[in-house]
Amino acid sequence: MKVFVARQAIFNRKKHVVAYELLFRDGMKNSFPNIAENAATARLIMDNQLNLGTRYLTSGKKALINIGEESLNQELAQFLPTDDVILELLETIPPTTENYEKVRQLFHKNFRLALDDFNYSKEWEPFLKLARLVKFDLIQSPLKEIAPLVEELKKRKNLQLLAEKVETEEEFLLAKEMGFNFFQGYFFAKPTMISQNDIEINYAVVMLIYSEALKPNMNIPRIAELFAQDTALAYKLLRLINSGVFPIKNRIESLKQALVYLGHERIIKFVNLIMTAHVAEQKPTELTRLSIVRSRFCELISKQIAPSLASMSFLTGLFSLLDAILDKPMEVVVQRLPFPEVLHDALLGEPNTLFYILNIVRAYESGSWWAMQEACTMLNMSDESLPEFHAQAVNWADMYREHVY
Repeated sequence: MKVFVARQAIFNRKKHVVAYELLFRDGMKNSFPNIAENAATARLIMDNQLNLGTRYLTSGKKALINIGEESLNQELAQFLPTDDVILELLETIPPTTENYEKVRQLFHKNFRLALDDFNYSKEWEPFLKLARLVKFDLIQSPLKEIAPLVEELKKRKNLQLLAEKVETEEEFLLAKEMGFNFFQGYFFAKPTMISQNDIEINYAVVMLIYSEALKPNMNIPRIAELFAQDTALAYKLLRLINSGVFPIKNRIESLKQALVYLGHERIIKFVNLIMTAHVAEQKPTELTRLSIVRSRFCELISKQIAPSLASMSFLTGLFSLLDAILDKPMEVVVQRLPFPEVLHDALLGEPNTLFYILNIVRAYESGSWWAMQEACTMLNMSDESLPEFHAQAVNWADMYREHVY
């Protein structure tokens, strides 16, 4: 499926691009859809940060991402890397003591904060001490009207000003003369649409995971088993681990290991993120189903000839079709996943045990008996058990399809 985002460039006083604001879109129409603020932020994270990442969209520059009150309540910012983003606190957030405390926690987690469409009142004073950027909408707040406020804000150390919706050269020159640091608007560039391929998520599986995650004694192996039933969910989980949000010391070799690393609280919040982003039930595509069958097929072969590689064999099969699903070279997909080198190599076609196991599965699927015999020979394995393994893999995938639909 296609996912969409718009990016609008932010310029400095020399008209050099220094950052991009990322704007959620649900189609090629370049306008904000009728969707709740937190759902838009969740979708932006799921479709972009947990796909190819914000750095891919911004060419390595900072990304400004909107955060409203519900996004604060759901702590959606914790799924964004602090080094890559600036959180735009929307003007719709009431400047209450409770919201200040949530914003303060983001500040102490090293997020850079911006106040969007700023309209001064004394209640915002505590927030101004945490913000590093203040944005003014020049349509709502014409430059001549805000001149006294701009002069006061310029006196504050570590606070910079951004003029938004700059539509003429005259506005740019006046804002520059007044001391604005950054500029954004149609005078420079309209938002540019970007589309990417992503994998459809099976919402029914999400619900099952959610119900498991809420149990007093979380069953990590069961949850890992459910993640394994949906290629999209497994991919998003591993992208989260490798997205720069959490520091990782060891390579992840299984979905269970990834979940153990996240822990109870983060698992619940991650599932909440998925549910917020995808409120409609989705059916898996045929490619997704095939990857699930492959994962089990590879695992069964591995258990017979190389039991220690069973978990990685499962992941090899599960992600073996990601290049086709995402319509991107496997090199691009694999480098964003926290796999051991042996798993990376197998998916990129480098000869090793995992690669030969996958070759057996591919040959069996296509009915290429000579290729299958050759692949079996490389592993010193008989092909007698393959029909039974394939049947078990298909039944395993179908059993879960019947269970979740």
